[in-house]
Amino acid sequence: MIVVVTRNVPDKVRGFLASCMLEVTPAVYASPSMTKGVRERTWAVLSKWFVDIEDASVVMIYKDNTESTGVGVLSLGEPPRRIIDVDGIALSYLGK
Repeated sequence: MIVVVTRNVPDKVRGFLASCMLEVTPAVYASPSMTKGVRERTWAVLSKWFVDIEDASVVMIYKDNTESTGVGVLSLGEPPRRIIDVDGIALSYLGK
């Protein structure tokens, strides 16, 4: 399962995400079966477009067995967040 949450992004970003994922509620997109390759290409497009975007953010959450929490997180914009493992509990951490 891949989930993307956006904040204050232009219509072209929303349209792009809606073309490859289901918009389950405004600014929240989900795909239960997106492959790793498609996920990486989708993120590459978002990253390229984000260079010209101000005061916005995009967060992608996906299953990642290489992380101790089992969750991978990619983010663009502010504030950046990381998922950390604290005594077996996944927590969202603001900072580097």
